[in-house]
Amino acid sequence: MSDPDADFAAYFAGQVSSVRRIAFALCGDWHTADDLTQTTFIRLYPRWRRVRDQSVDAYVRRILINAYLSHLRKHRREKVVAEVPDTPVPPADTHEDLSRALRRLPAQQRAVVVLRHLEDLSIAEVAEVLRMAEGSVKSQSARGIAALRAALHGQPKEW
Repeated sequence: MSDPDADFAAYFAGQVSSVRRIAFALCGDWHTADDLTQTTFIRLYPRWRRVRDQSVDAYVRRILINAYLSHLRKHRREKVVAEVPDTPVPPADTHEDLSRALRRLPAQQRAVVVLRHLEDLSIAEVAEVLRMAEGSVKSQSARGIAALRAALHGQPKEW
């Protein structure tokens, strides 16, 4: 009978890079992928004696997926940004603040933003409905979104 710890070590050595690649494909970040890989093998080890003669690879993938989903639940509110803001952005009463900010937009800009982003129409469809050039739809949409962000986050308009 073979040594379970030696079998686990051999399995780990042979599969760790594959598990890490799958973890990276799930999360898109090598540091998180390393954490998920470590969590996967930590969770596998106590069950190794029971599962080593079964479909270990499928079991490892299931552990990895569960670890990833758990990670998402725990870190749901984190947001990666290029630069950390000097002051925290206060949470907005989204529905009321958004409605108020939309009402402050010029009519054409409001129409573009509503059709483009709330109704999910394409740029070409918005241009056709409003009888304007696609370039105008793009610029009005960008300006409208910038104005909404400024209004919701209390920042001055940049345009």
